Amino acid sequence: MNSLDGTMVAVTGAFGSLGLATAQLLAQRGAKVALVGRGAVPANLPAPLAQACIASDVDLAEPDAAQLAIDSIACRLGGLNALVNVAGGFSWETVADGSAQNWQRMFDVNVKTTLNASKAALAHLTAAAGGRIVNVGAMAALKAGMGMGAYAASKAAVMRLTEALAEELKDRGATVNAILPSIIDTPQNRADMPDADFTRWVTPEQIAAVIAFLLSKEAQCITGALIPVAGRV
Repeated sequence: MNSLDGTMVAVTGAFGSLGLATAQLLAQRGAKVALVGRGAVPANLPAPLAQACIASDVDLAEPDAAQLAIDSIACRLGGLNALVNVAGGFSWETVADGSAQNWQRMFDVNVKTTLNASKAALAHLTAAAGGRIVNVGAMAALKAGMGMGAYAASKAAVMRLTEALAEELKDRGATVNAILPSIIDTPQNRADMPDADFTRWVTPEQIAAVIAFLLSKEAQCITGALIPVAGRV
C-alpha cells in the first residue's frame, strides 16, 4: 500500500460515486482531503472523511469560482499537493436527434471543469516539488460508439489537455496523468443497464486505487500517461 501521509489533495466531483470512493481511499492512506462538489453534500460521509475540508455549490465551469474554491482549500489545508479532477457528466444522444447545445454542455462539464480547476491549482502545486494532477478521461474517447459523440469528444479533449499540461509542467516538478475508465459499477449505471453483467465493470474502489498510486512518490516518473482502467469490458 502506498502511503500518502500528509499529502494535501483536492478531489472535484467528490459527492458522486467515484469522487467519494476516491476521497475515502485517499483519506484512509493518510491524505488530508478536500471535497469539492456542486450538489448537496452527502448526508452520511464515511468515517475517514469526517474531518475533510468541504467546498460545496462550486461551479467549476466558471473560472472565478474554481479559483476561489481552490485558493480557499489551499488556505484551509495549509497548501495543496495534488488535484484529482473527477467532476464531469455523461450524455447519450445521436447526432440526428441531438443538439449542438448538448455538445456545449458536455464540454462545459467535462473539459471546462478540468481546465479551470487545474489552472487554479497550478501555483499551489508547483510551489513545492512533487505536485500531482490526475484527470478522469474515458475509454469511450478512444473510439466513440453510437450516441457517444459529444461525451467522447469532450473526454478526448481531457486527454489532450492532460498531455499538453504534462509537457508544460514536467520541468516544474509536477506530473499530470489521466485514467480512462470503462463502465463504472455505480447504482445509476446498474439502473440504466439492468441486464448487463456487472462483474465485468470496473468499481469506483478499483479506480481510486489507481489514482492513489499516481499520487504517490512511486509514480513520480509517470507523466502525460493515459491509463486504461477498464475491468473486463
